Amino acid sequence: MTIIPVSTQKHINIVESLARDIWTEYYTPIIGKAQVVYMLDKFQSREAIARQIADGFRYYLILQDDRHIGYAGIEPKGDELFLSKIYIAAAERGRGYGRTCSEFIDKIAQEEGFDAVTLTVNKNNMASIAAYERWGFKKLFPLVQDIGGGFVMDDYKMGKTISR
Repeated sequence: MTIIPVSTQKHINIVESLARDIWTEYYTPIIGKAQVVYMLDKFQSREAIARQIADGFRYYLILQDDRHIGYAGIEPKGDELFLSKIYIAAAERGRGYGRTCSEFIDKIAQEEGFDAVTLTVNKNNMASIAAYERWGFKKLFPLVQDIGGGFVMDDYKMGKTISR
């Protein structure tokens, strides 16, 4: 497995395509089609991804045997590194790629002096919550965020301390 920074328009296009495939398959049963479409357009379109990168957000493509199998996104927030996204294609889940990517993010956090890695996860996303807990994250508190369009994200904030 290889993890590379998203640094070109071609990379951004790949992330957008992966997002559409993964989110539609994975999140439609959890939050419904309308919210998936809204969130993809608002947060995972080419324009949104490029804007996020310009604002300091970092995206990474995950490759296996030269195939793009997923992506991750991080954002520095004070003394925490926020793991905003870690998505693996359905056919590739359960093979340890998510854990390896999480370890990659932990290493960045450690090297850059962050005290913790945090994330938010939908309260009904049981598979991801279980994975995050296996990777050392703990539930910190519930969090409901209005994202516009009549939608909210009903999440848990999770985190883990990074030792330096």
